[in-house]
Amino acid sequence: MTDTVWFLPTMGILVGILIGAVARRNRFCTMAALERYWYADDSCGLRTWVLAATVAIVATQAMIFTGVVDLSGTFYLSASFGLTGAVTGGLAFGFGMALVGTCGFGALVRLGGGSLRSLIVLIALGLSAIATQRGLIAQGRVYVVDNLAIDLGFAGDQSLGSLLSSGLGFDVRLATASIVVAGLLAWIFADGNFRRQYTSIVTGTVIGSAIAAGWLVTSLAARSSFDPVQLEAGSFVVPVGDVIIQFLAFTGVMPDYGVGLVLGIVVGAAAVAWNKRDVRWEACDDARELGRHLLGAFLMGIGGVFAMGCTVGQGVTAASVLAISVPFVMISIAIGARLGLAYLLEGSLAGLFKPTRRKAAWPMISQKARAIAGGDRPTNGAA
Repeated sequence: MTDTVWFLPTMGILVGILIGAVARRNRFCTMAALERYWYADDSCGLRTWVLAATVAIVATQAMIFTGVVDLSGTFYLSASFGLTGAVTGGLAFGFGMALVGTCGFGALVRLGGGSLRSLIVLIALGLSAIATQRGLIAQGRVYVVDNLAIDLGFAGDQSLGSLLSSGLGFDVRLATASIVVAGLLAWIFADGNFRRQYTSIVTGTVIGSAIAAGWLVTSLAARSSFDPVQLEAGSFVVPVGDVIIQFLAFTGVMPDYGVGLVLGIVVGAAAVAWNKRDVRWEACDDARELGRHLLGAFLMGIGGVFAMGCTVGQGVTAASVLAISVPFVMISIAIGARLGLAYLLEGSLAGLFKPTRRKAAWPMISQKARAIAGGDRPTNGAA
């Protein structure tokens, strides 16, 4: 490898273009998938998302066990597990995601289609993420997360396989990965309708593979670079802030893989939107809508750093290395999103305790959701 300085952002852009194009064409969106699962009894979108995570697990674990990559240095496998951050951050991120109508990844895809509303969301998300990582809010994060972290050094790292191996006294990492993958695949393809959704299956497979490719790219760069290289595969909280910093001030630090990935997703989504003649310039309708999006973005930026990842950063990337943080973060995000939807669509947080499987009411709820999101919330079954 001749020049890792340009290799990382270039590869990030290329992988991002693929992810952005596939996500835009097939409406891959976590928030829309949850909405349809809760309100329309349609699990297609959710199964597509879980398939992406499963494919990422298969590809990543295969590279780990064959020695292609060494991911022991990634922060997802740190021996220090911030349980308080996983829960509080996940709740904040989920609630913010409901207020905005999508996560950071979805906002990038929407920006490619001309959503200026998403541009505002990304700016607020990125700035709040940087402030939480190394600004004033970081002081609170240290007390809430870092100082209360659980030390899992006895297992070596916080992967599920390592923890079980430590408890049992022998190596069960490969068996653990196999059981997890088998269980996820069984749930994904248990639905006959989903087995016929070939576009959704391809979408999940491509996105999961592309995320896993990030581990390969950054691992190769780390081996040949004299400078430290962060091992990463895909997250859309802090990297969004890094893009903003790169635009505002050049400090001598070249863009990394994450910056390239963020830019590539916008480019890929824009290319598909342009090809499908689906580019629509959109902005917030009024101050109330702007305020809701700013608040949601602020919560996602803070929550994403507290939880060390977003729906993709934890749900796909961290899942690919079987980090124990994943179930805590993702369950918290789901609860936060459900609380946010109850507040927005049903008028109060008490709506969380009402029956949600109201398939007949989905058209009305979907219309209200699109109105709240400003008209660009995906409602496609594959979303």
